[in-house]
Amino acid sequence: MELRAYIARRLLLLIPVLFGVTVFIFAITMFFSPTERATLYVTSPQGMRDLPSIIEQYGLDRPFFVQYGTWLNQVFHGNLGWSNVVSMPVGRAIFHYLPATLELAIFATPIIILTGIFFGSRAAAHKDKPVDHATRVVAILGWSLPTFWLGLLLMMIFYGYFRGLLPPGRLSSAMEIMVTSGDFIRYTRINTLDAILNLNGPVLLDALRHLILPVITISTVNVAFIMRLMRSSMLESLGKGYILTARAKGVQEKLVISKHARRNALIPVITVSGYLFAALAGGAVITETIFSFKGMGWWASQSALRLDISSVLGFALFMAVMFVLVNLVVDILYTRVDPRVRLGGGVQ
Repeated sequence: MELRAYIARRLLLLIPVLFGVTVFIFAITMFFSPTERATLYVTSPQGMRDLPSIIEQYGLDRPFFVQYGTWLNQVFHGNLGWSNVVSMPVGRAIFHYLPATLELAIFATPIIILTGIFFGSRAAAHKDKPVDHATRVVAILGWSLPTFWLGLLLMMIFYGYFRGLLPPGRLSSAMEIMVTSGDFIRYTRINTLDAILNLNGPVLLDALRHLILPVITISTVNVAFIMRLMRSSMLESLGKGYILTARAKGVQEKLVISKHARRNALIPVITVSGYLFAALAGGAVITETIFSFKGMGWWASQSALRLDISSVLGFALFMAVMFVLVNLVVDILYTRVDPRVRLGGGVQ
C-alpha cells in the first residue's frame, strides 16, 4: 500500500511538471510565423494546402495562452500535427518509429549496465592492480571513440570487407517480404519479439544479425561511462566507516564487496542508467542514421534538418514524458537497492 500511495503522489506531481514542459515547448513555437505554426493542426496532406483557413480557425494570431489552450486541446485529442518528412500524422509517426528504437534500447541497455557494473566493481575492488589499470585504459579508449567513426569503421569491416556479413537496416529484403505477408502477425513491430511470438526462426536470426553492429556502436561509449562511474562510486563506498567495521569483524571480502559496497555504490549508477535508457528510447540519432536503422532518432534528425515543426514538437513532447516516467521508475528502484531510502523521501 505504501508503494501504491507513493506512486500515486508522484503521478500527481507529474501534472505540474508536464504542464511546465508543454508551456516551454509551445513557447518556442511562437518564434515561428502563424503559417509555420499552422502545421501543428494539420491532419492530412490536403490540410497543408489550406493553411490560411487553419490560422483563422485555430486563432493563431490571438494571445499566447489562448493559442496554448487550443493546441493543448488538440494534443489531448491525439492531434500532434502532420509530419512532412514521412507523410503521416505525427502521432502515427511516433508509434511507427518507436519500436525500432525500443528494440535497439532493449538490447543495448542491459549490456551497457551489466558490463559497466561488473568491470567497474572489479576495478575498484582491485585498485591500482593490473585489472584496474586495464579497465581504466579500456574505459578511456571507449569513451574517447567518436560514435560516428566507430559506426562507419564497423560498417566498412563487417559489411564492406566481409561482403555483407552484418548489413545495415532492420531486416533483409527477403525477411521484409515475409513479415509483411499475411502469415506473419505484427504484434509489436519489434522484429525480434514478433519473430518469437510467431515462432519464426529465420526472421529472428535475421533481426539479430542486423542488431549486432548498432548495439556494439551504442554500447561501446556508454559502457565506458558506466564503468568509470561504477568504479568511482565503489571506491567511495569502500572508504566508508561501515566497510571498515565489516572488515574488522572478519566478514569475508566477497561479502564486503557484493553485499555492502556494491549495493550502496549502485545508487548513482541507477540514476544514470535510467536516463540512459530514456535517451536511447528517444533515439540514437547518429547510430540509427549510419546503419539505416530507421527509428525515432532517424525521424527526429530528418525532421530537424527539414524544419518540420510538428515532428520536432511531437518528438520533444515524447521525450519529456519519457524522462518524467523514467525519473519515477528510478526513484522506486532506489528503495529496492538501498533499504535506507524510504518511499516518503530521503535517506533514514
